[in-house]
Amino acid sequence: MTSELALAISGPATGRPVLVLHGGGGPVTVAPVAEHFAASSPTLLPTHPGWNGTARPADIACVADLAGHYLQLLHDRGLSDTLVVGSSLGGWVAAEMAAADTEGLIGRLALVDAVGIEVEEEPVRDFFALDAKGVATYAYYDPERFHVAPEDLPAERRAAMAANMAVLRVISGGPAMADPTLRARLADVTVPTLVLWGEADRIVTPAYGSAYAAAFANARYVTVPQAGHLPHLEQPERTLALLDAFAAETVAR
Repeated sequence: MTSELALAISGPATGRPVLVLHGGGGPVTVAPVAEHFAASSPTLLPTHPGWNGTARPADIACVADLAGHYLQLLHDRGLSDTLVVGSSLGGWVAAEMAAADTEGLIGRLALVDAVGIEVEEEPVRDFFALDAKGVATYAYYDPERFHVAPEDLPAERRAAMAANMAVLRVISGGPAMADPTLRARLADVTVPTLVLWGEADRIVTPAYGSAYAAAFANARYVTVPQAGHLPHLEQPERTLALLDAFAAETVAR
């Protein structure tokens, strides 16, 4: 099942493993997180099947399939007590992994502005209806810093982004970006969980993040000022410090 996975592995050969899961923008959006953890831990940064031109097997059609794919990866590599860090869609995948983990493969969980649950009063914004300017406006605290006009990009880059968006729509099931059963299932997840949120996120609001944290049996909710949907890009020092503190705290338990 994992044979076709595009996987970057870095860091030392021993230590607590870290699995970093990207969102719709691809692995480049979480590369700084993977690079940070690789300084001290064996770190896995996969490219979700179908992203960046990779093959997507027929048995991977939704987020739950991706979660099973990555649980199998951890199992096949003999990894346990893994710290799983997921951003946006990757956070949804991580939450699904934790809900389905029956082998103790996951030891701690960090969700960064994750999608995936239904919060009726705080729905996920329809990402697919936004143009590039709209994405920057709703996703970032400082949109002017991160907005790139599509016409300024090479044609091959625009094509790759469009292809990633197409597979995101398939895997996520469309604009809702949620599994209506997930929120209730998270109550059975007992591993220490950090739910980390950018205070300026308007793709999934801080209130949505608070509801996400409340769904877990053992979660803490922390916000990052002056950051939106990708706090590890807008406020890397603050975000990585929070992730480091969480990892160190759970080691001691």
